[in-house]
Parts: sequence; structure tokens; C-alpha cells
Amino acid sequence: MDLEALRVFLKVAEVQSLTRAGEHLGLPKAHVSRKLAALERDLDTRLFHRSTRVVRLSPDGEALVPRARNIVREAEEVEGMFRAGRRVRGRVRVDLPVNLACRYVLPALPDLLERHPELDLFVSTTDRIVDVVGEGFDCVLRVGTPGDTELTQKKLGELSMVNCVSQGYAERRGLPRTLADLDQHYLVHYASRVGSEAPLFEYEAGGKTQLLPMACLVTVNSTDAYRAACLAGLGIIQVPRIGVSDHLRRGDAVEVLPEYCCAPMPVALLHSHGRRPPQRVRTVMEFIANQLSGILG
Repeated sequence: MDLEALRVFLKVAEVQSLTRAGEHLGLPKAHVSRKLAALERDLDTRLFHRSTRVVRLSPDGEALVPRARNIVREAEEVEGMFRAGRRVRGRVRVDLPVNLACRYVLPALPDLLERHPELDLFVSTTDRIVDVVGEGFDCVLRVGTPGDTELTQKKLGELSMVNCVSQGYAERRGLPRTLADLDQHYLVHYASRVGSEAPLFEYEAGGKTQLLPMACLVTVNSTDAYRAACLAGLGIIQVPRIGVSDHLRRGDAVEVLPEYCCAPMPVALLHSHGRRPPQRVRTVMEFIANQLSGILG
């Protein structure tokens, strides 16, 4: 059976589009279409219902998905056994949080690509939680609880947290000294979806996470906006220390209530390639882990 055709089939099943599958795989749409047609001829069945807008799995296509995944995974593991020392090549799609990507990963990419010139990297930088399988990513870097239990996880470490306000806010409103003082202060609220959560000040006490409701003036949905809202004097933020270390050092931001911090945030790489990802994916994951090793606890 044609392994490339199975890989094409799985990608089309994931993204529900021949065009997008071709973009993810680095193949022309016509090539994707030919591979699917050949696979359907070999199996003597229709794997997709297609229209001008929608590509949906047929019942036979749905039955093939788990078996195709097993076949491709086993083939990649066998290939990986004999690839040590060979050239790393092919496309790898990764998703990274904006701040970590811009500060620690992207600046070092020239060195990685110089060592592996046949790597083809697609780097997504976003603060939303992407659908790893549905959007066709090989691996993602997650800060916080990973959530995707069906994915393979590689824990990298933790980021320490800090509560802070801008210097301007501190001069206007003063600094909270106790939890009771928070009644007189504002929190910048971070929410991935509008109206998804109430603004809460989070801290650890007695080994447990405690949540304290607070007033807020603004809600944001990106880390850049979160930090900017703090520096504009709109309230307290609770962030990984590395994200505001420069501002704390310069005095633009001031730490508050250091004894009432959030628990450290776990950092992990997640991938959908089972026990042994392809060499190209392992190489990129090892590179990301090395770039972050100096900042993780």
C-alpha cells in the first residue's frame, strides 16, 4: 500500500480540504487529488464525499482512519530506526506562544536551519489553544495545563509567576499590602473567550489554589495586550516572570504581594505522532527544548 497516499488521506481527513492538506504537506492540490483517487481505486471504495465546499469522510473513510494512522506510525518508527546520522528533511508545523517564540526560539532559528538546510518550518505564533490534529500541527508548545490527553506530552519544566502593576498605577492608587487591600484595586482580566470567566486573583495557600474575585476595568485575550494594559496603569496582572523581567528591572512595573503568587506554570511540548515522532519533528522539538532550558525551573 502507498504510504504517501495514506499520509495524504489522513491529512485530508484532519483538515477537510484538499487545498489545505496540500499546503500542510507541501504538495500541489493536483498531486493530493491524484493520490486520493489512486488510493480509492486500490481499495475499490469511496473514502470521501466531496462538494465544492466540503470534504467529508465516507463510512469507509471513517473506518480506514485509525488503521491508516497505525500503519503510518509503524512505518515512521521503522524508518526512524535507520535514520541516525542521516540528513533531516521535510516540513514541520509548530505552534508557539508569542512571547516565547519571539524572545527565545525565532532568534535562534538561523543556527538550526544552517545545520539542517532541508528542514521546511512553518511557525505559528498565537496565544489561543490550537487544534493540533485538526489544524495539522506536528507539535505545539503549551504553557499551563496541556488539556489534550490524546496527544503525547514531553514536559520541559515550569515558569515562575509574579504579580505586578505599572509604576504609574502604584503612584496613583498605592500598592496592596494584604489580600484585603485588593478590594480597593483592579485586575486586568485575561480571557481566551469573551465572557468565559469572571476576573479572579489566583494565589497558592496551604498547598491549594485559592481564587479571589476582583473588580476589573478591561478584559484582553492576548499576552501582548495583557502586558500593555498593565503598563498603561489598568490594574494588576499575574504573569510568568520572564514576560515582565525587563519592565521590573527598569522600574516600569512593580511587583506586588510576592507572598501570594500563582503556582508555577508547567511548560510542555505536545505532538500527535505516538511513541516515536519522525526525525524531523524530534529535531525541532529538541531544538525548542534546548532554547528554553535556561529559563525553566
